[in-house]
Amino acid sequence: MEHRAFGFTGVEIPVVGQGTWQMETDDEAACVDALQRGIDAGMTHIDTAEMYGSGAVESLVGKAIAQRRDQVFLASKVLPGNASYAGTIEACERSLRRLRTDRLDLYLLHWPGSHPLEETLHAFKDLRAQGKIRHFGVSNFDQAELSKAIAIAGPNEIACNQVLYHLLERAIERRVLPLCERHGIAVVAYSPFGSGRFPDPSSTAGKVLASIAAARGVTPRQIALRYLLRRQPVFVIPKAASAAHALDNAAAGDLRLTGEDLARLDTAFPLGRDRGVLPTL
Repeated sequence: MEHRAFGFTGVEIPVVGQGTWQMETDDEAACVDALQRGIDAGMTHIDTAEMYGSGAVESLVGKAIAQRRDQVFLASKVLPGNASYAGTIEACERSLRRLRTDRLDLYLLHWPGSHPLEETLHAFKDLRAQGKIRHFGVSNFDQAELSKAIAIAGPNEIACNQVLYHLLERAIERRVLPLCERHGIAVVAYSPFGSGRFPDPSSTAGKVLASIAAARGVTPRQIALRYLLRRQPVFVIPKAASAAHALDNAAAGDLRLTGEDLARLDTAFPLGRDRGVLPTL
């Protein structure tokens, strides 16, 4: 599994991690097994949030990482509605209890909300000073929102922006990704398979994806993950509700694509026009 530095933090983590959105709708035992098999395969970055299943997914993750906490780079998120100064502190404490741990490696504001960002970032810094989080960042922030967060927090403080990014949705490449590159901010791609929008294998683009996968003896999903990782700040967190799916995702961590492969994918899945907004699910 390839590792790279998580932005300016310098912390080396795997390029392929594990997402847990909507895991509360899946079989719990199978999900715990998938997460544990994923850790075994090198996917030690696990991402969750207080929103997922109203805390149920954090509890599930807590079961999966029991006795293995030191192997994991653990991330969670605070809901915007809870992101006042006091609310952020309290939300973090709840997440820590559900996750059965005394610290998070990364804590994110799930999306921009109505509470002043100054309050949220102040709480993040105090949580870090208390040893309850190691790093903090944001999620679903567009260029203007991220620039504001950087200005408020100061340089080398916003460690990550977690955003929607997949073959059929490359909007972050226009403004957000370049901004993150300039500031040493990690980009974590959620829903890297499009959350139900994975390319149709009978489409022209889907056939290109399938042909590259066949030539390399891998799956189209592995090619899709690897394509997103072609720029240094990017990490991916696909969800897997079964061990087989987790292992398939992990295999993308050691895959390499040629310049020709990348050019063919660029043509098959064009960037599209600049809509001036950051898409979310």
